[in-house]
Amino acid sequence: MKKSHPLRRVVLAGAATVSGIVLLLALKPASDPAAASADGAAQQQASAAPQGSGGVQAAGGTEAQTLTGDVVKTDYGNVQVRITVAGGKITSAAALQSPTGGRSTTVSTDAVPKLNKAAVTAGSADIDAVSGATYTSGGYKKSLQSALDKAGAPGGGSAEASGTGGGTGGTGSATGGGSGSGDASGSGSGAAQAKTVTGKAVTTDYGPVQVRITVTGGKITKAEAVQQPKGGRSDQISGDAVPKLNAAAVAAGDADIDAVSGATYTSGGYKESLQSALDQAGG
Repeated sequence: MKKSHPLRRVVLAGAATVSGIVLLLALKPASDPAAASADGAAQQQASAAPQGSGGVQAAGGTEAQTLTGDVVKTDYGNVQVRITVAGGKITSAAALQSPTGGRSTTVSTDAVPKLNKAAVTAGSADIDAVSGATYTSGGYKKSLQSALDKAGAPGGGSAEASGTGGGTGGTGSATGGGSGSGDASGSGSGAAQAKTVTGKAVTTDYGPVQVRITVTGGKITKAEAVQQPKGGRSDQISGDAVPKLNAAAVAAGDADIDAVSGATYTSGGYKESLQSALDQAGG
């Protein structure tokens, strides 16, 4: 009878244990680096897709838009403005209609290019009137504002107020030392205070002329003749000239206005009295 060797049994048991461990390790699932990188790439592509669509929308917002303003009637003819807006800015401006005939042609030829340039530079209808072209300038600004209203772009009205309240908070805090909304309401109430000033009575060959103006926010909001030449033909001349001079004073915001044809003396006296009223108002 053969004797069993304990050492042999130990060796066989150890070999069986090692084989079992190897089998367990072979059955354990391993991570796939290629699959992981593929998943990562897919996620990056998915997150990049919305950014691509946003860029297209932003590019679409820069498309040029051409808008034509309303026809504005003036004492010397119609004025109508057409603008091109791109990226929220006026890129070009042109007058489709402007006063023509006689001296009006010369005035329009000189004034319209200046008004076009001013509109592009300012980006709104808040532009200065051209000296010697008060009526044309006033009509241009009104037509320009109507074109801006159609575009929904900032003009000289409510859009300007919202820009001051929310967009220029730095200016508001520097001026008022408080929040932006507090400064906006304070400046608004200050600008709304009207001041009425009467100019000196100016003697002309046909009678005295005296002007009274109302100034609000540093601008002439109303003008009227307290005194004007009367009697005979002077009544007719004053009745025709004074309303035009009043409108011109408000549109220009100063005494640099055109004389009304056929009312040279009345116009001269009106401008002199208007200037004295502006001097008193600090304008």
